[in-house]
Amino acid sequence: MIEITMLGTSALMPLPDRALTAVLLHCGGRSILFDCGEGTQTAARKAGVSLMKTDIIALTHYHGDHIFGLPGLMQTMFSLGRTQPLYITGPKGLARELAPIIKLAGALTFDVILFEMGDAPLVLSEHFDGWPAGAALKAFETNHRCDSQGYCFTLARAGKFLPERARALKVPVEYWSVLQRGESVEINGETVRPEQVLGEERKGLKIVFTGDTSPCDSLIVNAKDADLLISEATYDENEHTSLALERGHMTYEMAAECAKAAGVRELWLTHFSQRIETPETSLHLASDIFSDTVCCVDGMKKTLSFEER
Repeated sequence: MIEITMLGTSALMPLPDRALTAVLLHCGGRSILFDCGEGTQTAARKAGVSLMKTDIIALTHYHGDHIFGLPGLMQTMFSLGRTQPLYITGPKGLARELAPIIKLAGALTFDVILFEMGDAPLVLSEHFDGWPAGAALKAFETNHRCDSQGYCFTLARAGKFLPERARALKVPVEYWSVLQRGESVEINGETVRPEQVLGEERKGLKIVFTGDTSPCDSLIVNAKDADLLISEATYDENEHTSLALERGHMTYEMAAECAKAAGVRELWLTHFSQRIETPETSLHLASDIFSDTVCCVDGMKKTLSFEER
């Protein structure tokens, strides 16, 4: 089960009812924060979610409206006695770009570990306690005015546990749950692996966050068949198409076209220009192309669960 909370849906500047970009993904008692714009902490309070169990802050790029919430958040973590390391990832140039941000945060009670992700997905359970087996985070290149990347979070689902196979291998019942979690067990000196007692892998869950970008092939490829695509939609009117492309952003229509091409299940629009007073007024520009489209508001939540089968 995955819970997504939209913390900030504004672009460029915070508004009275819209903080700057931030999205919290919560799974297995642990969290990833995507971007950390100004107002993230206040938005989290209003939404009733905690940022204190965040393992990774995944930055899409280093423009101020996506990172200026970081020093304050790190100071709060320090004030609350955090000792667990905080991992921050982002596109190339991470250490250079975040040096002044980390300096602003001051003395901390925890280590800040900066790492740039390669092409391979990061299997979270191998690096952090509490993440379920099969949870992985992948970065992919996007098309903004600077080095930028989006993120794909996947939660794989193992096949059904087959008791008859476990009995045939003489696995005691008390070890069944261990195998179901994806861990091997030793029985009478022999190793029994999960795949020996599980059926075919079932459909998992997939969430994609674009960050700032204009339409690009890498977005469509990485968002293929996603359960949820959270996409920037800085401009609502199609007359702004050339401006969007020039500045590395999208219109509602562009985001919908990407969602349609990727075959996603649901599209959430966010990162609205401050000129858009009521984003939902123009929703039809996207929903006419991709019907399962929603204009996000700060504090909006969704829980995604595995399909029963």
